[in-house]
Amino acid sequence: MFVLVLTPAAMAQQPTPSPSPTPAADKTPDVEPPLPPDAHVEQTIQVDGKPLKYTATVGAMPVYNADGKKIGEVVTTAYTVDAPGRAVTFALNGGPGAASVYLNLGAIGPKHLKFGNAGDSASDPATLSDNPNTWLDFTDLVFIDPIGTGFSRSLTTSDQTKKEFYSTENDIHYLSRVIYDWLLKNKRLESRKYIAGESYGGYRVPRMTHYLQSQLGVAMNGVVAVSPFLNPTIEDNGDLSPLPWIIYLPSMAAANLERQHKLSAEAMAPIIAYARGDYAADLLRGRSDPEAINRLVNKVTELTGLDKAFVRRAGGRIEIEAFLRESHREQGTIGSVYDSNVTAFDPFPFAPAQRSNDPLLESIIAPTTTAMVDFVTRTVGWNVNARYNALSYDVGGQWDVDSAALRTGAVPDLREAVAADPKLRVLIVHGWNDLSCPFMGSVLTVDQMPVMGDATRVAVREYPGGHMFYSRPDSGAALRKDVQEMFAKH
Repeated sequence: MFVLVLTPAAMAQQPTPSPSPTPAADKTPDVEPPLPPDAHVEQTIQVDGKPLKYTATVGAMPVYNADGKKIGEVVTTAYTVDAPGRAVTFALNGGPGAASVYLNLGAIGPKHLKFGNAGDSASDPATLSDNPNTWLDFTDLVFIDPIGTGFSRSLTTSDQTKKEFYSTENDIHYLSRVIYDWLLKNKRLESRKYIAGESYGGYRVPRMTHYLQSQLGVAMNGVVAVSPFLNPTIEDNGDLSPLPWIIYLPSMAAANLERQHKLSAEAMAPIIAYARGDYAADLLRGRSDPEAINRLVNKVTELTGLDKAFVRRAGGRIEIEAFLRESHREQGTIGSVYDSNVTAFDPFPFAPAQRSNDPLLESIIAPTTTAMVDFVTRTVGWNVNARYNALSYDVGGQWDVDSAALRTGAVPDLREAVAADPKLRVLIVHGWNDLSCPFMGSVLTVDQMPVMGDATRVAVREYPGGHMFYSRPDSGAALRKDVQEMFAKH
């Protein structure tokens, strides 16, 4: 599945966590039984018509503080094939507060769960099937659940938990150490190594790659950033900067094209050119060119399919929340920020602003939780008695979203990691319809990077769909093909 990202639009969708009954500084973790030892199960999947035998392993990796005290346990789910020379890929989602179940069961793991598309229901059977788009035939897979997600847990006080695990910088450090420790434990330090992250996980993986490379002495061969949150400040100052509107508009136009069954790379090319060309120029002209607003209104109306009077009132600058409501107002529904063509009935249609949670989020927590808990406890036999957090709003609510480290973004680390290793490859992938992490932000970001050797080493690809574009079979297959080609180049 996908991952949640704390863009302003996404943050608006998240419920406020209930206050703790005691002050955070005084709250200590509940005494829980220790997590069980690693559990394994042998399974077989059909990939391209051929059987592939693999081992699924669930277990916990300890996390220690600077004094050597155990302060947390990170649960991993690994799928490995007993064959020489195998690569290994580490995968995690984002949020912050999302478990890795979304990439695992939605995108690249050997088992697949149907969720995240238009018409999917929270009460649909959580039935797993073989995933034809898995990456397991060309790489082992290790899914990491950060502290506070999945079954991973802190073993220290609330204050220390927030400091050690819910802070931007420490998050990068301890998760990188988990990768180092897993490689050491499983004697895989000499394997080819890759890392994949979605949404806020897409912010994590360039930074983790650089930290592993320069501090822990472990070099990644490749990075796959799925719907990444690379530039947290790219949406700032929309009253003056044209950037927010430039990155939103193409995704809004893509959703409109999809509703007309006209979406394609060919159809998107002139829209992207307009957004970074005439649209940007007219936004910057402002009132110095009286005709600029008319040009904006006419073209934005054409591209988005919105009511012209509404577009004129907005000055050709369409806010995400307004687009999600206005696009579907006649049907009494509201679109998801993660895929604006995934809708639900608006329970508060006459409110001045959206009052309900995101439609896509509301439909995915139940099936992903049910499927993953059943797989871990019944199929693998890792007998844990604890709550599973597919998505923790508590973690997201406590995150240091105003930290300087977060606002700096992941691009400086991305540039440095690519510069330091002339063989490192980076694939940045997006769904056309995603408004939480719009593809145009990554296109502009990469275009501003220097070409360091082979220009294809850092590439951006787009597919039909939204934040979790891989939930669509054809887009998942296209992602698999592009990733497999990247692996073959190293």
